[in-house]
Amino acid sequence: MFGTIFNDIKITRDDNTGATVQTLKVPVNYGPREKFISRLEQDPNLTAPAITLPRISFEITGMQYNPSRKLAPYTSYDLSQPNSSAKSIFTAMPYDISFQLTIMTKYAEDGTKIVEQILPFFTPDFTPSVKLVDDLDIILDIPIVLNGVQHEDIYEGSFEERRVLTWTLDFTVKGYYFGPVQDRKVIKFAKVGIYSSFDATDPSAEITYQPGLTANGTPTTDINQTVPYADINESDDWGYIVTIEDFE
Repeated sequence: MFGTIFNDIKITRDDNTGATVQTLKVPVNYGPREKFISRLEQDPNLTAPAITLPRISFEITGMQYNPSRKLAPYTSYDLSQPNSSAKSIFTAMPYDISFQLTIMTKYAEDGTKIVEQILPFFTPDFTPSVKLVDDLDIILDIPIVLNGVQHEDIYEGSFEERRVLTWTLDFTVKGYYFGPVQDRKVIKFAKVGIYSSFDATDPSAEITYQPGLTANGTPTTDINQTVPYADINESDDWGYIVTIEDFE
């Protein structure tokens, strides 16, 4: 989710007349910036700035549990399925995940063109809606907070050596971690016993509830016309059948 936000950044390079002579799509990779800088300095085959730079890299630098966003621990999400089963999952645990985004360029103008496509969207947070659990279609708003921006000019050695300008942006993603998705059965039949007193050993009446559906797919409230409730799916257009047995 985090990397996708930055995977469509493009910059242009103009000549002295202001005409665009080159358009570059900035690649995004996961990994520490030191890895990419070392590769730029040591690999003699990476000599074309238009190919290797500019580049964006990002990495997770830490995470911390956030009790202020904690929900009831036994709350669960449920979703009934057409096959008469249900999937459920307990509420997620909130964690603040620290990300560090590094922009590496050879030219100062390239860096500013990239940064100006990012900063206006964080005020100081940007909140996308993310589908976190595919099985349950759980979509939550995940705030991404921009904590700070730093600029650095890595320029050591002789004039012939490669120059790397870096912008470092620190973010906090207010994310969640979910446990495993569990399959649960759909309740199709319920029986309630009514007792005349607390001391009674047998119910004086029983009430049963179940879905009703005829063989041709018509909802019904008649127990004599319905198919067995085990053959009725949750997604069917069924009716309610209520049966009351008065033993007194």
